[in-house]
Parts: sequence; C-alpha cells; structure tokens
Amino acid sequence: MALGLAVVAACGGRDEQAGPFADKVRETIPKIERATGLAFTSPPRLEVRTRDSVRAFLERKFNEDLPASELDGMERAYKRFGLLPASMNLRQYMLELLTEQVAGYYDPGAKTLYVVEGADESVTSITISHELVHALQDQHFNLDSLQGARGDNDRLTAGQAVVEGQATLEQLATMIGSDNAITALPGGWDRVRQMIREMQSSMPIFASAPTILQETLLFPYLTGAEFMRRFKQEAAGQSVFGRMPQSTEQLMHPERYFGAPDEPTVVVLPPVSGGRVLYENNLGEFETRILLYEYLKDQSSAVRGAAGWDGDRYVLVETPRGDGLAWVTAWDTSIDAAEFFDLLDVALIKRYGAIRPGAATQTTRTYSADGQVFLLSIGDVGGRPVVLFTVVPSGVSPRLLDLGRVTLRE
Repeated sequence: MALGLAVVAACGGRDEQAGPFADKVRETIPKIERATGLAFTSPPRLEVRTRDSVRAFLERKFNEDLPASELDGMERAYKRFGLLPASMNLRQYMLELLTEQVAGYYDPGAKTLYVVEGADESVTSITISHELVHALQDQHFNLDSLQGARGDNDRLTAGQAVVEGQATLEQLATMIGSDNAITALPGGWDRVRQMIREMQSSMPIFASAPTILQETLLFPYLTGAEFMRRFKQEAAGQSVFGRMPQSTEQLMHPERYFGAPDEPTVVVLPPVSGGRVLYENNLGEFETRILLYEYLKDQSSAVRGAAGWDGDRYVLVETPRGDGLAWVTAWDTSIDAAEFFDLLDVALIKRYGAIRPGAATQTTRTYSADGQVFLLSIGDVGGRPVVLFTVVPSGVSPRLLDLGRVTLRE
C-alpha cells in the first residue's frame, strides 16, 4: 500500500529558527558524501515546522498525490481483501499515523530540509542524517518521478524502498562509521531490524495499526536498506537509479535483480460483468505475503505461499449489493500456483471460521460466510499458471470476470 511517504512541503518557513540544527547539518554533510560517494551541489536550506503545520502539509500532500477517488478505491479494495477494518477511515488514520511518525522531511520542490519543532533531540539528529540523504538523492535523481508509478502499487513500493533504504543505510553508516560496521554489531542486521521495529512500536498509533499499514511503512526502511547494502557490494560505484528494481519480489529476492533479471508479468484484466469498475491496481509479492499472513497467522506458510509470484492485478467492482473484488495472480510454475491455491483455500476457511464450502472441483471452489461469497479458481493463460480470487456480497454472482479472457505480457 504505497501511500507516498517521501513527503514534500508546500508552505514557506522561517530559516532563522533552524539555528540549533545548522551545526548538525554542516557536520553531517561530509559524512553523507563519504558514505554515498556523491557530492552535494549545494547544501539544502534548513527550516523548522510546527507539528500543526506538518499535519496541514500532510493533508495537502494527500490531496495532491492521492485524489479522493483513488484513495477511496484503495481503501475499499483493501477492506474487501480483509486487510483493513470495515469501519476504518484510511485518510484520517494515515494522517494521524504519519503526523506521529514525522520528525523531519525534505522537500524536493523547495530544496529545503524541514525539522519538526519540539521533536526529541536524539530523534531529530537521526532524522537530519536521513533527510540529508534524500536531499543528496534529489540532486542526482528526480525523486518526484517515482509518482509516475501510480496504478502500479508494487513498483511504487519498490521505488520507495530504494529511496528510503539508501537513506536508512547511509544514516546508519554515518552513526556507526560505515555500513560494513553494521554487520559487526552484536546481532548484525537482525538486531538493526529489531531496533527499528521496537522504535516504531513504541509509537501508540503505529502500534495499534493494522498489519498491512505497519508492514508497508516498515518495508522501505528494513528491506530497502538490506537491498541497498547488497547493491553497494554487487555494484560498487554504480547508481541504483539507473536501473531501479521493478517489484518488491526483486527486493526480497535480490538474486532476481542482480542475476538474470526477473521482472514481473503484466496482468491485463478483461471487462467485468455484473457491475462498474471503481478502481484497479496490484499487490505484489510482499503484500500477497501479508494477505496470507493475515488469514493464516503463520509466517512460514505466508512466505512459502507468496514465493513464485510473477505478477498480479485486481479490480474493485461496484455491484447492486455492494463492492466486489476480483484478483488474478500469475505464477512462475504450476507448482507455485497450486501451492498458493491450496493455501488460500485453507486461509479462507481459517479466517472466516464458520465458512460453508460450496461447489468444489479440483480447479474451482466456492464459499459463503459473513454475507459474502468467495470464488477460488486455478487455470492457465497461454500456458502460464494463474489463480483467480473473487469476493462479492451475497446475492451477487462471483463470476465478475472470465479467467479465459485475461492476458499476460512479459
């Protein structure tokens, strides 16, 4: 659920307030340059913002990057997937969550680093290091260009993970001495991951957030940093922005980026039946894993079930009785598809408890529970294995789309 966490501001400020932090910026810039191998063309301006102004900025950012119709479609789709509570107002919750999180941010448009007034001094120091990396990235790569991946949630998440992962890695390197020194710490990267999770979990709104929000907020920092550490080892002296990862799969399985490139298959859905299309997007391997975990509460099964993902696309459909959703996933092998099909079958029964299996064959299974009808089907498109998952309100046919009319593009 890529919600545009690389924030940019739209308001003026008072740089005279930045005095207490100016020394920290001057001290940190050469460390960032040494860690990244890049030089600042000019230092960013530094200004201070109140938390109220940060909240106002976040509201504007949501309006600019996520129009109401898009955010509404995303929210309704994730509710149909069972990843968000039915009563949640996603926009309001995300504003509260991000306001709690933000201690500073870099604005590519204004070329300015903003520090939040009253933030904890140690947190502010870390934030300045992190956001200075974003300022340096912006001088060598157009950060705003990531927004061009709208409609491709998985690729956007991967892009954000590169940006945030590099900033996290170099921020840690400036604190510890080098990114190689991180692995020498007791516990190495596992300990770093644990520390970041503990820091985030100490924040009340984050701690109470649904798993999908927690994990998609953490993914760019944790998995992104690990990917960028590997990139520095495998491609020393090169820029990752010249060949960005195209999927979360490539970040979680770096050999599919550094070895023979395994880019995702593009799933093209046919026109739907029984309703009007409201929104469409994809999940990617990472969020497919989260969905399985939410249903099964078993991490190893979720990882195993999502492995072999090769592409996906879902469509949210307005039916006479409420929202329906159809989701097509493409897989590397028929074994991967069959394993996902069987795990999702088990997951549906476990998630909804009193579910009543309806008509079932080796390739198609239907269920009903909680006023919903589910259809699970496995097949192939042009010889490629695919799985179709559909959920609709009771009384609506789950045949929202014809799997035989789906097309796949390399």
